[in-house]
Amino acid sequence: MRNKRLIIALLAAITFGLIAAVSVKQYLLSAQTFNSTNDVVVAKVEIPMGSRIIREQLVVAQFPTNVTPEGAIAKIDEQLIGRVAVTSISPRDPVTEVKLAPVGAAGGLSSVIPEGYRAMTVKVDDVVGISGFIMPGTLVDIVVVITPPKGGGQEEKISKIVLQNIKVLANGQNIDKPKNDREVERVKAITLQVTPEQAEKLALASSEGKLQLVMRNSVDQADEQTAGANKRSLLSGERATIAPEPGSNAEPKAAPYRARRPAPRPAVARDLNATAVKVSTPPPPRPSVEVIRGAKKETVDFP
Repeated sequence: MRNKRLIIALLAAITFGLIAAVSVKQYLLSAQTFNSTNDVVVAKVEIPMGSRIIREQLVVAQFPTNVTPEGAIAKIDEQLIGRVAVTSISPRDPVTEVKLAPVGAAGGLSSVIPEGYRAMTVKVDDVVGISGFIMPGTLVDIVVVITPPKGGGQEEKISKIVLQNIKVLANGQNIDKPKNDREVERVKAITLQVTPEQAEKLALASSEGKLQLVMRNSVDQADEQTAGANKRSLLSGERATIAPEPGSNAEPKAAPYRARRPAPRPAVARDLNATAVKVSTPPPPRPSVEVIRGAKKETVDFP
């Protein structure tokens, strides 16, 4: 009986020991995974878009393995020095391959043009350039005011959106946003990122008509098809719409319709001699007698 109890206790001790050993092993593995880090190159200072990277702008930091960004660079070497940044890199941001131009790419504007696209510059003024608020990275639509070709059945000028969702690469000679985004700069030229087909349309539109840039929300990249506007559609009027809140993506809603009140009719002077006016005559007064009774005085009316 004693041997049986001893064997059971021994088996229980071995079982609990195995469970404890497995638990400790799993804990050590998870702790090792959590504490493991990778070397990641980060920006020491702000690196402007289109500039070549120098060694003084970089530093190596430790990132946990589970949060190391994809495409991160582990060391500062000759393969990294001299690469061109295709986007602005803020201090302490990881330097990844997606933020860099291919090896051997020239610096400046040409390094930020994607494959298959072109950079085209158009002249603007304070009105066309939206008072200088167009910064690199802004999305715009291009409206042209042009006279249709003869024989098309329409001889008057028409305004039409000819290009949509066009990215601004540079305003003037600046290919990066200023440190203060609210700073307004007066520029006379805007460089746009277009495809070869869009470049042809833009060149024709700028030579045949007057261009106007329309800024759009960077999140709103939907395609909008319009019929254009001429004098007839301009004078037909437009329904009022409710102004949305800043940053909202709600569709424009028509304002509630309010019927116009009829205008008051002007007063017309009437000829009193020509119009008979019925005047009510007051009834004649009834006879009355004043009666004095002692110190009391009263008036009695006869029927």
